[in-house]
Amino acid sequence: MIRRSLALAVVTGLLVTPLVSSQPASGRAEDPPGSAGIGDPYFPLDGNGGIDVESYDIHDRYRFGDRRLSGWTRVTLRATADLSGFNLDLLLPVQSVRIDGADVAFEHDGHELVVDHAVSEGELLDVVVRYAGHPGHYSYAGESNWLADRHEVVAMNQPHMAPWWFPSNDHPLDRADITIAITAPRDKQVIANGKRVGRTVQGRLATTTWRPDEPMVPYLAFFAAGEFAVAQGKDHGHPWVVAVSKRLPQDLRARGMSLLKKSAAHTAWIEDVLGADYPFSTTGGVATSLEPGFALENQTRPTYSPGSLNTATVIHELAHQWFGDSVAVEGWKDIWLNEGFATFFEVYYAEEHGDLTGDQWLRDQYDGIGANNDFWDHEVADPCPTYENCVSSIFAWWVYNRGGMALQALRNVIGDDDFFEVLHRWVTDREGGNGTTSQFEALAEEVSGEDLDAFFQAWLHDMSKPADTAANGLG
Repeated sequence: MIRRSLALAVVTGLLVTPLVSSQPASGRAEDPPGSAGIGDPYFPLDGNGGIDVESYDIHDRYRFGDRRLSGWTRVTLRATADLSGFNLDLLLPVQSVRIDGADVAFEHDGHELVVDHAVSEGELLDVVVRYAGHPGHYSYAGESNWLADRHEVVAMNQPHMAPWWFPSNDHPLDRADITIAITAPRDKQVIANGKRVGRTVQGRLATTTWRPDEPMVPYLAFFAAGEFAVAQGKDHGHPWVVAVSKRLPQDLRARGMSLLKKSAAHTAWIEDVLGADYPFSTTGGVATSLEPGFALENQTRPTYSPGSLNTATVIHELAHQWFGDSVAVEGWKDIWLNEGFATFFEVYYAEEHGDLTGDQWLRDQYDGIGANNDFWDHEVADPCPTYENCVSSIFAWWVYNRGGMALQALRNVIGDDDFFEVLHRWVTDREGGNGTTSQFEALAEEVSGEDLDAFFQAWLHDMSKPADTAANGLG
């Protein structure tokens, strides 16, 4: 994600659905329920314990007039322990839960859908959840994420988005296959992740189905519906699909289309830098007329607000396809591994195209921010130590810029050959997995053969401005 002068939509208090219970509990007393969270201290209710989702089959209908979303999702999941019940993350009111075709008891309180069904370790379940409501009425963790007007809707946000439109195990630790089928008025276009695999028209409505070839984590799934100009093709060996809102001013619409059509070429440039194949089977982008204040790295097809339609942002979001999408964070404290790397690629692209070198950029940033500036008063590798206002903290500008500065400084210390080998190893060894700050630090030391403890302490862990020394990449 890249945010430009973004004011988060924060509300006081969580709007919740009424508590719903269909019948008395039926779980086995000797088995505990799965936990309400996967174990990330920044967001204790994110994800769920005791389950591993294999796939989501999403079938949603969206009504533009009153912005109501209704639908059902089939969640295929496997139990990782003997459980008396398990949770899914969903904000919309729940109408029913069926497992292997039979109705089961459930409770729904705000963010947590609690399914009262005993399951044995290793058992595979077919869970169908039906739901309906107005996503714009709900908030979670200080986020009111539904982006829509009477003409257009785009389900895009981070670190949370899925619970506003489908039930999920909402954390980067659990990626799954996802199919997205959206029903909307037939005169609207629907764009989502991956490849379009079908469109069926029934009267005034049309159902459009998209399916990525590769698994992804829930917050990276998206759909956009509205009046879009759509183009597709193949460039540098990469199929691409781009869509630009027809509600943008004509000049911005033309510029956005021209810019996004270069996504495949930019993807190929990043491949060359990393020496690593693009991890997905299609690329592209979507430009919305709505203005959330940021762009987002939705897997295979980043989404761009009107204010983010520029080359630097496109490079940033495409770099995320490796750093954040293919290699996801293990926990949200490691967010600099996404944003710092994407920021570095903005800087390196500028260097390679005749602008400031990365070292000049680093020096300008370092010299331009005084030691007493709040920019230095945080730990990059743990940006939300009190677990309050975490969304504001993990996407603060110092996470992006100090993360990018740390990478350029590392490049200065270990040299280009070792630095780019570190990046190559990171994205190839961990493709389709997760990573932590400590693992990245260990990899940099392994590749370079240098003791970098003091370097990483200064740049990623200390809450003060690094000393202006060669050992810190500033000599």
